[in-house]
Amino acid sequence: MDITTRLGRRVRALRDARALSLEALADRSGVSRSNISLIERGESSPTATVLDKLAGGLGVTLASLFEDETPAVEPAPIARLADQPVWTDPASGYMRRNVAPAGASPIQLVDVVFPPGQRVAYDDATRAAETHQLVWMIEGTMELAVGQGQWRLEAGDCLAMRLDGPISYHNPTTRPARYAVALVTSPLQMAPRRPKP
Repeated sequence: MDITTRLGRRVRALRDARALSLEALADRSGVSRSNISLIERGESSPTATVLDKLAGGLGVTLASLFEDETPAVEPAPIARLADQPVWTDPASGYMRRNVAPAGASPIQLVDVVFPPGQRVAYDDATRAAETHQLVWMIEGTMELAVGQGQWRLEAGDCLAMRLDGPISYHNPTTRPARYAVALVTSPLQMAPRRPKP
């Protein structure tokens, strides 16, 4: 199964599991109903920005969209290289590979190769869970803007962030950059309501 078909089936499975109509997911994600329908049927290869909006609307991380639509009851503790899903953003050409065994750990691990001169920006998506992320540079240089903060990362640098605001990634050089992303998600803690007098 190619990655576009796999993504479409995964989005549909997550939408069905949450009992969301196409209209409801469109409202929650900001992605049009027709675009979601094309993606679910494997007829459209979504960009990274669209996938992030869908992930936010579904209450999952972007990395979760690349997992199997029907996870095994007993997740395998190993993900062989040949079985790790690889996806390339049609807009920027950045390539991501989900490295961690799906469902075997609360930590998701993604290997990214980012082309020179390219930029990808993610909006502030509403999340149903609190997600913490580490970006560890392996090769090259990346500029990240996280909310109001801006960082230039060189090989060996590691940046910690929460996914609770807009984020942009930019490779300002003429060489590809490679970095690893580690994510962990926990349910959002709701503040207790004060009793009315």
